[in-house]
Amino acid sequence: MGESIASIQPSFNRSIRIEGRPERLSAETGALLLREADERLGLTRDLAAKLKDPRRGAVNHTLTELLRTAIMLPALGWRDQDDADYLRNDPALKTAVSDDRGITPLIDDGQSSSGLASQPTLSRLHEALSSEENRSVLRDFLLEGAARRLKATNGGHRQRYVTLDIDSIPVEVDGSQPGAEYNAHYGATIFHPLIATTAELGDILDVKLRPGTVHTAEGGLDFILTLVKAAKTKLCQVAAVRIDAGFPDDVTLCGLEGEGIPYVARIKNNSVLDRMAEPYLARPVGRPPQEGRTWTVEMSYQAAAWSTSRRVVLVIVENPGDIFLHHFWLVTSWTKDEMPADDLLPHYRQRGTAEGIFGELMDAISPALSSNKRPKKHYRGRILPHKKPLNLSFYVNEVRLILAAHAYNLAHAVRSVAETALGSGMTIKRVRERLLRVPSRITLHARRMIIIIADEVRERWDLLWRTMQKLHHVAS
Repeated sequence: MGESIASIQPSFNRSIRIEGRPERLSAETGALLLREADERLGLTRDLAAKLKDPRRGAVNHTLTELLRTAIMLPALGWRDQDDADYLRNDPALKTAVSDDRGITPLIDDGQSSSGLASQPTLSRLHEALSSEENRSVLRDFLLEGAARRLKATNGGHRQRYVTLDIDSIPVEVDGSQPGAEYNAHYGATIFHPLIATTAELGDILDVKLRPGTVHTAEGGLDFILTLVKAAKTKLCQVAAVRIDAGFPDDVTLCGLEGEGIPYVARIKNNSVLDRMAEPYLARPVGRPPQEGRTWTVEMSYQAAAWSTSRRVVLVIVENPGDIFLHHFWLVTSWTKDEMPADDLLPHYRQRGTAEGIFGELMDAISPALSSNKRPKKHYRGRILPHKKPLNLSFYVNEVRLILAAHAYNLAHAVRSVAETALGSGMTIKRVRERLLRVPSRITLHARRMIIIIADEVRERWDLLWRTMQKLHHVAS
């Protein structure tokens, strides 16, 4: 492959020589696993077919290749767009995102036209996807991808019951971003998007970007109703909703009840609820157990802002070592016969799994929302007339958030296969460290591409690959 082109000698050990050679080396071999999962479920290929590509004339990268790049990089832990420039000649990444077969992705190794898409190209992609039609397609395909993964592992069948977890999350931003505003509750400048997932499956089903100071429930009912309708078509037969204390205003609850959608939500304590709870906040007779305990009380309650009385459940929690009991309230549309309180509480507590998904999106994928298209103020010495800035930057940031959710779902698909193959639970960061961030050397021989990895990694990959062979998109 040529002579050494660099040599470094560490002072702590003079026997070491660090050399750079023009070989095909990669530290991102796991991109091939992501591509295999993507290909078996037909995700990026079918998503690209639904999107409108405004580009005209000759292009260096197909829309499918650009989407794979924009989704795989954050799935691998690369959150900044200029990371594509840093990795543009990584042979495993180039092979994973390319539409070409055989050894074609590496034939022009090192040439600019054969590398990953550049940062400016990815920026233009985000702008191209920011139209209302394309954003709608991107959002809808989150649920489509989750449904495909479910059917691929469930004999082609939908789930009988699914509970949709709806929440809002703060996405902190730097600088001046259109729509990002200071939120006193979080003490930061944020966007405040809606997000939906399901604890049963672990996929992100929808996201919608909102300005930083909107109320938690703003736009929530339309978001939920649209998602439930789509979920009952593609994902499950019966869909319920699980929401946090910021959502249960009368408009949202009446809207869910009017559509016959079962729900459970936590409601915020107030003076009326505290008085209702007071008679039940005495410790049971006897020595308290060391592990603590929880019990429930059925009641009916109508808040001043509610148009009707609803079933509420008082949850009383006794923690070991605490002097006072703790309590909180749940409101639900299920009757006592449909969902007894002893079943309702563990069902609601599955929100903890959903909140873990929200946290993992922000921690492992860490979407970077930083689009701010600054209008020109001068042109050839002339001051341009002031124009009201468009919302393009806000919608570009929404595209970035949706693509981050697609990256999460793709990494989650590999994580689900890995958990089945290896028999243990894993976080996405763990999957990245153990299975994706794998160094390799790539050689071309007799029209074949040979990728050499460490033997202990190959053993894990072999188990994972055999499990992934069962993953097939089942057409509806």
